[in-house]
Amino acid sequence: MERRGRGAKPSTSPVPPAQPSPGPRRDRRPSMFEKEAYAQILRERLRDSFHDVQYVEPPFDDSIADIGKEWKSALAKLKFANSYRMEPLKKFQAQSVETKVQQILMEHLKDVKYDDKLFSHLSLELSDRILSAVKEFGYHRYKFIIKVLFIQKTGQAINIASRWIWDVAWDSWVEAKHETESYVALALVFALYCE
Repeated sequence: MERRGRGAKPSTSPVPPAQPSPGPRRDRRPSMFEKEAYAQILRERLRDSFHDVQYVEPPFDDSIADIGKEWKSALAKLKFANSYRMEPLKKFQAQSVETKVQQILMEHLKDVKYDDKLFSHLSLELSDRILSAVKEFGYHRYKFIIKVLFIQKTGQAINIASRWIWDVAWDSWVEAKHETESYVALALVFALYCE
């Protein structure tokens, strides 16, 4: 190796050009504007994400100038997971829910006699019906727990207890009861606000 100082001329020995390595050739990474590869790229980017993001398909037919406008309007429709909202838009109204649940119990159980095999399926059907009726009220970000109990009247006493850790300002519960000569139907609806 030659040492060069000030004013020394560079060596005139020719440098061989760099040869490409004979190893395996890497494939080109797909472009996000290729229709087939876009879904794969989106899945790779969101694989470790814990946010709920809807899929938005890019507009491939329009000019480049219109793409920005359409993407902006499509992104405005996305719903992201955390809004940092600490209180509900609409507070749970126990009185209106109680009347609706009472009405559902009256409609479904007015001519039903006690049968333990029938009530195992009827309790699931009633809880689904009550849940869909409560969701129609539009309490956003509330989670509902529905319990439907059928108790045969045989001269016994019964105590039913539930324990929850909740926020007394936003969480609530509702009880509705339907009683006949042979049984008591009890429906409990717990409304829990999720921040």
